[in-house]
Amino acid sequence: MYLEKLQLLNFKNYEEAELELSSEINCFLGNNGQGKTNLLDAIYYLAFSKSFFNPIDSQLIRDDEAFMTLTGNFVREKELEKIYVGLKKGQKKQVKRNKKLYERIADHIGLIPLVMISPSDSLLIIEGSEIRRKFLDLIISQFDRRYLDDLIQYNKALSQRNRLLKKFMEIRRFDEESLVIWDEQLIKYGEPIFEARKKFIEDFVPLFQKHYEFISGNKEVVELDYSSHLNEKTFQENLQETRDKDRRLTYTSSGIHKDDLGFNLGDKPLKKFGSQGQQKTYLLSLKLAQAEFLKNHKKITPILLLDDIYDKLDEERVAKLMEVVQKDWFGQVFITDTHLDRLPELFTSLKVDFKAFAIEKGEVKNV
Repeated sequence: MYLEKLQLLNFKNYEEAELELSSEINCFLGNNGQGKTNLLDAIYYLAFSKSFFNPIDSQLIRDDEAFMTLTGNFVREKELEKIYVGLKKGQKKQVKRNKKLYERIADHIGLIPLVMISPSDSLLIIEGSEIRRKFLDLIISQFDRRYLDDLIQYNKALSQRNRLLKKFMEIRRFDEESLVIWDEQLIKYGEPIFEARKKFIEDFVPLFQKHYEFISGNKEVVELDYSSHLNEKTFQENLQETRDKDRRLTYTSSGIHKDDLGFNLGDKPLKKFGSQGQQKTYLLSLKLAQAEFLKNHKKITPILLLDDIYDKLDEERVAKLMEVVQKDWFGQVFITDTHLDRLPELFTSLKVDFKAFAIEKGEVKNV
């Protein structure tokens, strides 16, 4: 899988741009704030129909413009896949595959396997459990269509149950039979989600540990733990036990929407005991394992986006990373850097096919 051509119109700080790309490695070079990361985000958007950085689509439209478009020509198993995204202020987003409009944008997820590695990945460590669940959901949704459908239905049922709990508080009357209806929906969709997450972690952890050992040079032992209310009791037992608590809180306090991942260095929390270098290596290993996992399950090499890889990484670990991304687990690679010469010199010495682009104020030039 690779991106042959990328076109942007009124996307973020780009008025208009068109890039003919290498099927192997592409370097976006320039000072901070010029638009390097915006190019990565455009590629990410074409894969997932949303931005990696900003959940509000309208804010992606260039200042003083009424619309934006993105077009990508992807080669997937020797077949051309032309993906188009169009967005006008105040209107519904359009996503097309080979000129055919998707009725459900969710049906696009998984067509273009892609992994993004960014300094903002540190939020996986420092933020709450929601961002770690999204990490899980994004990977599994790319190869398991039922999982994504179950997740959509689960979140709808969860919203309805929480709305009902708030209504009980407002009218000062509790109707258990009405609540049980939504309990059944949560159980119906939540249990398969739990099983899919548990199976994924079992398969994923060995890949993750392998990548960490390689990048760190076998310096530390790392663990990745999956915690869920459903590990100890059935979903129905959890909902029954927390029913009175939920009435008081007016929201659902038990379920797979409270699942979390534990990031550990040995038997200690990475957040508290890991150095910046160890944390960065941990995150890199997660994402590299994600790419290898997707390749194994979809039989397509995913696109890899690397934003500012020199941030918090020493030269030795960057060299290890570059060695990894050249393996058959990964397809096309996009990398940003503030140094104009560092990456071109590295890939020239490695005798790897690459293209380099200089980015300045939303303008793209071949180097």
